[in-house]
Amino acid sequence: MAGPPPAFVAPDWIRQLGRDDLSRVFGTTTVKRAVTYQRRGAVHGLREDQDGVLRATVYGNRRYSTTVWSQAGARRSPRRPAGLATSCSCPVGTLCKHAAAVILQAQRTAGAATPASGTPHTPATAAWENLLAPVLAELDSASEDRSGTPLALQVELAQATTAHPTRLRLKPLVRGASGAWIQTGISWADLHRGYASARTDDRHRAALAAVVQAQAARSPHWYHPGEWVEAAALGPAVWPLLRDAAHAGVALVTGRGRQSVRLADPVELSLDLTRDSDAAITLAPVVDLPGATAPPQLVGDPGHGLAAGDEHGMVLAPLTRPLSKAVTTLLGQAGRLRVPAADTERFLTAYSPALRRHTTLTSSDGSVLIPEVRPPHLALTVTFEPGHLTRLRWTFRYAVGQVTHDVPLLPPRNSQDHHAGSPQPVVRDPDREEALLSSLDVLDGAPGLRIPLPGKARLGVVLEPELTGWATVQFARDVLPALQERDDIDVTLVGEPLPYAEVEDGPVVQVSTRDLGSADGADGAGTGQVGDVADRDWFGLGLSVRAGDQEVPLRDLLTALTRDEEVLLLPDGSWFRLDTDELRALHRLVQEALALDDGDGDGDDLRINRYQAGLWEELVALGVVTEQSERWQRTVGALLALEELPHPDPPATVEATLRDYQLDGYRWLSFLLDHDLGGILADDMGLGKTLQVLTAAERVRAEGRLSPREPLLVVAPASVVATWQREAARFTPRLEVAALTQTTRRTGRPLDDLVAGAHVVVTSYTLLRIEEEHLVERAWGGVVLDEAQAVKNHRSRTYQVARRLRAPVKIAVTGTPLENSLMDLWALLSIVAPGLFSSPERFSTVFRRPIESGTAPELLDTLRRRIRPLVLRRTKESVAADLPPKIEQVVSVPLNPAHRRIYDTHLQRERQRILGLLDDVDRHRIAILAALTKLRQLSLDVHLVVPDAPASARPSKVDALLEQVVELAAEGHRCLVFSQFTRFLRVVRDRLQAEGIEHVYLDGRTRDRPRRIAQFTDGDAPVFLISLKAGGSGLTLTEADYVFVLDPWWNPAVEAQAVDRTHRIGQDKTVMVYRLVAKDTIEEKVVALQEHKRELFDKVVDAGGALGAALSAEDIRGLLDVPAGLRS
Repeated sequence: MAGPPPAFVAPDWIRQLGRDDLSRVFGTTTVKRAVTYQRRGAVHGLREDQDGVLRATVYGNRRYSTTVWSQAGARRSPRRPAGLATSCSCPVGTLCKHAAAVILQAQRTAGAATPASGTPHTPATAAWENLLAPVLAELDSASEDRSGTPLALQVELAQATTAHPTRLRLKPLVRGASGAWIQTGISWADLHRGYASARTDDRHRAALAAVVQAQAARSPHWYHPGEWVEAAALGPAVWPLLRDAAHAGVALVTGRGRQSVRLADPVELSLDLTRDSDAAITLAPVVDLPGATAPPQLVGDPGHGLAAGDEHGMVLAPLTRPLSKAVTTLLGQAGRLRVPAADTERFLTAYSPALRRHTTLTSSDGSVLIPEVRPPHLALTVTFEPGHLTRLRWTFRYAVGQVTHDVPLLPPRNSQDHHAGSPQPVVRDPDREEALLSSLDVLDGAPGLRIPLPGKARLGVVLEPELTGWATVQFARDVLPALQERDDIDVTLVGEPLPYAEVEDGPVVQVSTRDLGSADGADGAGTGQVGDVADRDWFGLGLSVRAGDQEVPLRDLLTALTRDEEVLLLPDGSWFRLDTDELRALHRLVQEALALDDGDGDGDDLRINRYQAGLWEELVALGVVTEQSERWQRTVGALLALEELPHPDPPATVEATLRDYQLDGYRWLSFLLDHDLGGILADDMGLGKTLQVLTAAERVRAEGRLSPREPLLVVAPASVVATWQREAARFTPRLEVAALTQTTRRTGRPLDDLVAGAHVVVTSYTLLRIEEEHLVERAWGGVVLDEAQAVKNHRSRTYQVARRLRAPVKIAVTGTPLENSLMDLWALLSIVAPGLFSSPERFSTVFRRPIESGTAPELLDTLRRRIRPLVLRRTKESVAADLPPKIEQVVSVPLNPAHRRIYDTHLQRERQRILGLLDDVDRHRIAILAALTKLRQLSLDVHLVVPDAPASARPSKVDALLEQVVELAAEGHRCLVFSQFTRFLRVVRDRLQAEGIEHVYLDGRTRDRPRRIAQFTDGDAPVFLISLKAGGSGLTLTEADYVFVLDPWWNPAVEAQAVDRTHRIGQDKTVMVYRLVAKDTIEEKVVALQEHKRELFDKVVDAGGALGAALSAEDIRGLLDVPAGLRS
């Protein structure tokens, strides 16, 4: 440029432009960018030509020549103040940030200058600016040299039609040799395929290629680009593509004159509402497109931008939010859309909110009052009904002005829902609705108000919940007040909640008893009829609970306790807590009473049996006794007094001195006989139970209450019948004892003749079954079941007959009231104390299964409390301090090699067979036990199973036994040898004979049993061979001081009975017990199982703790020692 530039003097029109004017012309965003340019000194060489045109060089990404002028005589408008016009060499071309920066710099320069009159002023340029500007110019020039031939994008508007809105078309151009934009040498096809000349600007080429590639991506059936790319094919994506092209330096031009196209910032489209003289409302679109000199047209279908073009150029702008197709159609009719006066209210309340979701509504002249749209609220209707029933109904409530609409809580199908009873649409706000539902944590204060939502972390609101009982209290007390305090929840109450409050004083339990029917305590006593006696044992049990002045329905209370509810709600709204020890105990006791009652009632009428005195005692401890039957007081008082027994002395006619514990047992038995109460004398074996019973019987006889007309019936094992005769003759000679050892059919005499004159009749369990008809028909003064484990199977005939015997009192005598299962104990108690426990099925459900499985150990304490008054048990260790010790030892006997080989072979075979049967133990129990028995016999002597086994496989136990017996006999000791298997016992007998050792033999087939016993007790034979079943009970063999058990039996009680033949009262020597166990055989597993069953007995009868189960599939696996990996 030749010579210094003329001095700059800002023209007046520059001074007149304000910041708002610039924003309207250029757009807010463009002005902000211009401010940045101006402040960093990007405007250089600012000057005014003689024709009033401002010129400057603006440094941006490149160096641009920018011109700004005021068109003389041009129409002035807010969009073109001072007739403003601009031109720039940048891609935008006009109304760009560079032109705005020039105006801002001119205003700043004009404001800072203080020129002298007539003296031109040139603003001072900073030294750094003078140095940096040429460098930038040189760099930009070099960049232009490297960039290649520039490209442009021709933008054209096609005329809108009825079917289509304004069409925007794009075509690539390249700068020709003359500097003009031409289309020769560039096409969309070249850009798409990458064939465009490499001499073109890389950035320009990439920006335009992105346009055609976007069209290809959006058009799946597009194969070959044409001359134009339709913006409609790009949709709203056209705007970022145009913006990227402009930022890359691509010039946007239009028309033949290649006028510049300005890309404006996003603009908002609004609807202006005006009311005419007829009160109708007209809708007209309004838009502010800075720099537009022609009416803007909607671009896209649905619309997403605006375009305005004339001979001076074009302005394009995207919409701030694209329009829906429906709104696009609506705006296409704007100017013609007129709402009649009669419909304006409905339009404003129902339709204007929907329009506001998509565009802004205004009323430029204020003629239309656009109603306020309130954010949605929650609406809750609460209906209180009788019976503590509360119904809730939730809705969303929308308000437009003064009109409200309720819609369901269900998510809307679309943005407009129709509320009940009206066709008018309600505009839904899902985000706000979601926020409201998420803010309802207060609903957790009552159950049933919220539920988990699938796939969501938060809880959902139940639309129309129904609350009952305590949930109503929680809602009315904790939830409702909090909801009523919320401004965004409208609560409506239908009815009033009750004044819910806790009862100040706790509930009071009242108990009573009454006679059932007309029983007076005497009925049935004389007749001895079984049904009468059973009826006599039952009384009506009355239970009631009062809370404050209200009677609490017992059924409601028990139901609430069963459901583990925390409170019980009464009809007037008062309530009390259920988590008290007293009410829990009441629930347990009532459930027990129901479980123990075999009556046919439905549970409303409770009954209690006289043997359930312990249950009554616990009920009384909970509350107040309001009434007691006289008969109940008389009968139950006896059981409750068992803790403090009377102390009658033994009759002088008893020729024996009772030990202290025997004296206590005699008094306990006398008490039972005096009050017609049954019981179980369960003293340890060898403590003189027979003497205690005979002494009590002698007392009753001496008092005239035991006569030959109704004698005492004693049922015992056949081997013990003679013992009862012998002991009675020895200790109670006044008692006439008759032994019934033959059937009436065999003797040819009636029962009355056989027992005539007897105070005590002794018979066997075998004859009990055979003579059932005669024994059950007769009335007895009492029944004693000796070795009562014989009736432990409640399905057996023996048990059934014993149950049917007619007597006012029945007593079981056994040292092992429980051998295998709790059902053993139930069987005995069901005979001696009928009604104490319910049916075997119910007892098994209520007590046996939970206790034996270990799931309810607390029931063990309940069971012990119930049987405590009816069971008397003393162990030898606790009462017979002078009894010499009993030393027990398990002797492991290895098998010889030949014996071992045969045993192992059979073990593998039987193991596989048994494992195949364990899936159904009950069905295959006989086969399983047979296989286990075979293994036990093989452990003793293989010849018991394999007769032709080699002689070398001799039984190792016999050798071990003989070695001990020979030595003991030489020292003067005497031995009892027990085995379950009589064949093996005979093997031992043969060896003793071969060794010349004197012995006595007794098994179940021995005819002259008393002579064999006397042969040992009165003779000198050192060895007594006894089968476990034949000699395990009813014998006193204190002459022996050594006991050998050759094979362990499943039930330790059976073994203990055998051992106690010698370790009992009268023994004065230490008793040595040896259990011979074959090493590494099933016998070792049987010993382990014995310990398991011994715990069962100890825990129920002697001590406390949890129980194990009886023989199970797992027990059998353990017997076989099956590795864990083989278990099914």
